[in-house]
Amino acid sequence: MKLQVINSPFNEEQVKLLNELLPKLTIEQKFWLNGYLSAPQATLEAIVEQAPPAAQPITKTITILYGSQTGNSQGLAEKYAAALKEQQIDVTVSSLGKFKASNLKKITNLLLIVSTHGEGDPPDQAIQFYEFLHSKRAPRLEHLQYSVLALGDSSYEFFCKTGKDFDERFAQLGATRIVPRVDCDVDYDDAAAQWFSAVQQEFLQHTTSATSTSAHTEGAQVLEESTYSRKNPFYAEVLENINLNGRGSNKETRHLELSIEGANFHFEPGDSIGILPENDEQLVNALLTALQFDSETEVTVFDETITIKEALQKKLEITVLSKPLLEKIAAYTEHKEFSKLFEEPKAWKDYAKGRDLLDLVEEFTPFTWSAQQFVELLRKIPARLYSIASSQKANSEEVHLTIGKVSYETAGRQRLGVCSGSVAERIQIGDTLPIYVHKNPNFRLPENNETPIIMIGAGTGVAPYRAFLEEREELGIEGKAWLIFGDQHFVTDFLYQTDWQRWLAAGTLSHMHVAFSRDTDQKIYVQHKLHENAASFYEWLEQGAVIYVCGDEKSMASDVDATIHQIIEQQGQKTPEEAKVYVNELKQQKRYQRDVY
Repeated sequence: MKLQVINSPFNEEQVKLLNELLPKLTIEQKFWLNGYLSAPQATLEAIVEQAPPAAQPITKTITILYGSQTGNSQGLAEKYAAALKEQQIDVTVSSLGKFKASNLKKITNLLLIVSTHGEGDPPDQAIQFYEFLHSKRAPRLEHLQYSVLALGDSSYEFFCKTGKDFDERFAQLGATRIVPRVDCDVDYDDAAAQWFSAVQQEFLQHTTSATSTSAHTEGAQVLEESTYSRKNPFYAEVLENINLNGRGSNKETRHLELSIEGANFHFEPGDSIGILPENDEQLVNALLTALQFDSETEVTVFDETITIKEALQKKLEITVLSKPLLEKIAAYTEHKEFSKLFEEPKAWKDYAKGRDLLDLVEEFTPFTWSAQQFVELLRKIPARLYSIASSQKANSEEVHLTIGKVSYETAGRQRLGVCSGSVAERIQIGDTLPIYVHKNPNFRLPENNETPIIMIGAGTGVAPYRAFLEEREELGIEGKAWLIFGDQHFVTDFLYQTDWQRWLAAGTLSHMHVAFSRDTDQKIYVQHKLHENAASFYEWLEQGAVIYVCGDEKSMASDVDATIHQIIEQQGQKTPEEAKVYVNELKQQKRYQRDVY
């Protein structure tokens, strides 16, 4: 932000000098100048005669801990740490996986930024810290001031549960909140920024008022977005949109190639691309008809006045029925059947599965809401994240994605995934998609090129491994690289088959095992291939290999995790508890990395 002196009592020359000087001042110089000008006139000469003292750093210290699965919490932690350091505050930033829980007794100010994973679970690297804090070994923390920023997704039943659990547990142990916990939905930017501003204000309240005010301004400057982001996406031209599955497949998997020329994107294998999707126009029209709203009716959403049709198509989520949304809708209907959704603990969940707002409006009409009241119930359409399937070193002006079309039938109506359906059925070559880079520092190739890697994935979960191997090929890296891939049929669903064969021939990929579940009477999955090669798998682990798992969490990833524990028990001759400790150590050492959804 450039400061400008206008409408002032200064003459033209003085204004010019001030406008040249002010932008060049550090925050410490501004504090000193503010105090100097506020001093009594009689003391000014004495102040000027002395050399101004060196700026004394604020003695406050703060620790920022993060628990991150996909990188959001880590990104916020690092951004806020940079802002606090600009205010001369001593900041320590650490992953919960690396922080020694016993050190809680040594710190006095703590900010915790943590996501919730799966069915209310902590991120992988936060599990050990979470278990310690909820054990009898946890220390009393009366000396500690803290605040929690919880990240989550309100479409899940256990929204922000990990953050809530940490917040409550710190309080139980005697710690004092700096500011109340804030629970963030998938569109977390504004809520997170408000939490951080409140933290800054409370944390700096014992410094001078000049410090607090200037620190807030300086912090805002640090947090300004300077590149394309979720709030300011880059519109990438579609260069290719190919169905990877063969004729007769039960699946449709799209290989998308996007031009990023001029975007100045920087990404690494393991990162993702976020796409900001739109709802299907036909679904929007059907919903407006059921609501009996004129499509041209104007509403205000996110401080913008637009037609309700544009709001529902481009801004608001209409395809997911979450518990918070159903609870808000209850205020606008007296339909007796609607109230039954909350009589049994799982009733709402059973109803919401696979259904959308059109189902609900058609089934429970009439409602008493206005168009404006209706849109205020809805949240912003969440971005969809897709693992990058290409190396920027090999394709500097392109990014490749692997997107599986979501298609299913519920209550007699065919449904499509908001983004995957659009990519499969409506997006043509030459169209543009609004995208941004989502960093994922928790899914990275090892720094040492000699480290063995074991890549496990099914279906579209193979996407990041294509980026891994393309990167290694570009760098000329050969070594122990093992891919275990699964899908339904060899003939129709062997995604990127020619790429893997080429890398096997070249030595970029040294081992590969495949599992096609529907080619035999007995279904074979990737975890079965792990069992078949248990001795080799454990040997690779003992040699320092890094395990990567990418794909569906509820089925594939959880089964693979159980198999890994079993192999370590059997091959390492360990008890279940010893195997659990072994796996936790792998996670802490970043030798067991998961990108699951």
